[in-house]
Amino acid sequence: MPKKAKPKSPAKPTKPTKPAAAKPKSRVRLPPDNLANKTASSLALIATQSGSQLPALTTSGSWKPTRDQQLAAVRKRVPDLIAPDLTVLFCGINPGLYSAAVGHHFAGPGNLFYPTLFATGFTPRLLTAFDEPELLRLGYGVTNLVTRSTAGAEDISKPELIRGARALRRKVLEYKPRFVAVLGLIAYRQGFENNKAQVGRQDESIGDTTVWLLPNPSGLNAFHQPALLNQMFGDFHAAVAEALTPA
Repeated sequence: MPKKAKPKSPAKPTKPTKPAAAKPKSRVRLPPDNLANKTASSLALIATQSGSQLPALTTSGSWKPTRDQQLAAVRKRVPDLIAPDLTVLFCGINPGLYSAAVGHHFAGPGNLFYPTLFATGFTPRLLTAFDEPELLRLGYGVTNLVTRSTAGAEDISKPELIRGARALRRKVLEYKPRFVAVLGLIAYRQGFENNKAQVGRQDESIGDTTVWLLPNPSGLNAFHQPALLNQMFGDFHAAVAEALTPA
């Protein structure tokens, strides 16, 4: 008697294949393109408030980095602009990608550092980041709390700021500027571990150097208002002028 064929077991359902995971997008954020337009508007407002007409920007040797060049500048450093016995050593938080790409401080579109220096009397003419060597001739220098560049100051950790504050103390004790001006309220509070610090002259000095706290002039900062920057930088300039006036 022929054997009965065993019934075939039903085919197991195949598992649906998962779609390939998309590659994570770059987390590096570049400044918005309209910051340059905001700068032009801010310059006009600065001119109105200061009662002066801003001259044309000096652009000799200047250049604009591409997006790829800015992205490639992550973690790059911008050399300190420093010399012994300066009148003021300005200290930023850390270089932005635009500044790191061109190799000059406060170069990003929308940054009001140089226009505010001119509007408040620190410089006799409107400089750009590419004119920064002229700052040394005027007795001013530039450094940063954190040396590595990032897309924004929020990418810097508190431990980095604390280490940066210690490095700044050592630098100030070595170069002995008359004033050191830290540009960034939150960064100063975290780095110097002083949560009650306010804009203006600080109670703590570094050796014989007076410490002054000012808002960050970056276009990405909430304090990016020409009137406010003019007032606070103007108060600082008055204090510097008074300190330099012979008794």
